Amino acid sequence: MRTLSGIQPTGNLHLGNYLGAIRNWVRMQDEMPGEKLYFLADLHAITVYNDPAELTANTREMAAALMAAGIDPDKAILFNQARVPAHAELAWLLFCTARIGWLNRMTQFKEKSGKNREGASVGLFAYPVLQAADVLIYQTTHVPVGDDQKQHLELARDIATKFNLDTATETFTLPEPTIPAAAARIMSLRDGSAKMSKSDPSDASRINLVDDADTIMAKIRKAKTDAEPLPSEAAGLDGRAEAKNLVSIYAAMADESVDQVLARFAGQGFGAFKPALGEVLVETLRPIATRLTELKADPAAIDAALESGAARASALAKPTLDAAYAALGLCR
Repeated sequence: MRTLSGIQPTGNLHLGNYLGAIRNWVRMQDEMPGEKLYFLADLHAITVYNDPAELTANTREMAAALMAAGIDPDKAILFNQARVPAHAELAWLLFCTARIGWLNRMTQFKEKSGKNREGASVGLFAYPVLQAADVLIYQTTHVPVGDDQKQHLELARDIATKFNLDTATETFTLPEPTIPAAAARIMSLRDGSAKMSKSDPSDASRINLVDDADTIMAKIRKAKTDAEPLPSEAAGLDGRAEAKNLVSIYAAMADESVDQVLARFAGQGFGAFKPALGEVLVETLRPIATRLTELKADPAAIDAALESGAARASALAKPTLDAAYAALGLCR
């Protein structure tokens, strides 16, 4: 069993990043059998313009955040795509197998390009083929996918199947989807209808992983709520977006259900609930923030961890890349 997950490197990591992806990666590392590969998708990041210095910094910061949250480079293989050229190399071979009609059916390109379809980069159109290469290069057996990525894994399976049939080989393993542990959908502290985001101009809208205890408590105190007391069950939060968001954050951080949290706080107002939520956040995030600050102060250590992971990943990728070249009759 070999499991692979990737994430684009972004700066200013916040609670939504942690609960949405990073925590699940740590749990997969510690609880799932087999090899785990976690990569920072910096090649995917350049499908739109990125300031080079900012992309470098964001890649290091994401790697540091993963390690601070519990990813152990000795247990899992942690690397960034750009350090493993086999990803891009295999992608070109798969571009020649994939079909334009398949890519035209990819819904995310339509969403990301918006009304400027003709002005979008070729990379933005074709990146699902690079995603297929990311998966297939390691003979990955299992890929955790949410609803928004199922179509892309199906494309990877289609490409692998066609390549194998065209070349009369069994070059690629067909990866199976796995359903990751439910990730909390974390919304803005200022607007319960908008996702927590680093792009929000208000820093008060999010809990950053590097926020100190006083900052976290202040942001929770000022978080938007309503005047009603908390209900005794989850259905009572319907139509109360901000209240639902804060209760959901507490439940996710405490590893409890929303109903369990409400059973404890039913009938109480946010004057009592917010300090309790703040304490849960502070106690959980403090060691992560401390470790993250330490790691960010030593970029050479981050690069060394990524380089080591890339070497291990490259060794795993080489047999598959060699087999793909041979299957196509390419001499090198």
